Amino acid sequence: MRYLVIEGNIGAGKTTLASMLAKDLNARLVLEQFADNPFLPKFYNDPQRFSFPLELSFLAERYKQLNDELRAVSLFQPMVIADYFFMKSLIFAQNTLAQDEFNLYRQIFEIIYSSIPKPDLYVYLHLPVSKLIGNIKKRGREYEQSISSSYLENIEEGYFKFFKQHTDFKFLIIDTSNIDFVENQEDYKKIKSAIFDKHHEIGVERLFF
Repeated sequence: MRYLVIEGNIGAGKTTLASMLAKDLNARLVLEQFADNPFLPKFYNDPQRFSFPLELSFLAERYKQLNDELRAVSLFQPMVIADYFFMKSLIFAQNTLAQDEFNLYRQIFEIIYSSIPKPDLYVYLHLPVSKLIGNIKKRGREYEQSISSSYLENIEEGYFKFFKQHTDFKFLIIDTSNIDFVENQEDYKKIKSAIFDKHHEIGVERLFF
C-alpha cells in the first residue's frame, strides 16, 4: 500500500490515528493545514459572509499540498498517510455554501479533482454525533465550540453519499464507538491489523469492534 487516507467527521480522531500509523510505519504524514487559515475563525462567527472564501482557500491549499506530496518520490518513506482526501472539499462546501455559490464551486472542483491520485485504501472513522461533540469540546479549539449537531449530521451524510457514488474506491468504515485507540494499545493494534493485514475489495466494507 502506497497511499492511505484516514478520514472522518470533525472530532473523529483521524489526525491522531494517521499520525500514530505514520510514526509506527515510518510513512510520510500529510496533515491538513487548517490552523493558519485566516477565514476559519471568521467563518464560524459569520458563516454566511465567509463560507465562499473559506471553501475556495481550502480548495487551493488542499490541491497544492496533495499534488506536491503525492507526486514526490521518497526512497526512505514510500508510503503516504493523509488525514484527508480532496473530496472533503466538496462535502464541506455543500453544507456551507448557498446553491449558486456551490454550483460555481463544483465547476472549479471538478476541473481539479481528476488530477488528484486515488488512495489505495480510504478509511473512515465513524463516531456518533454525541461523541464527536464531546471530543470537540475536550480538545478546546475556540472556533469549533459553536459547531452544532445538525452540522455534523449533514457532514456525515455527505460522506456516506460520497461512498455510494464512488463505486471504484476501496472504503473501510470503522466504527470506533466502543474502542479507544489512543489510550489502549490493543485497540490501536486491532485497527492497524484491520487496515493492513486484510484484503480489501472495491466497495464499502464496515467494521465494528
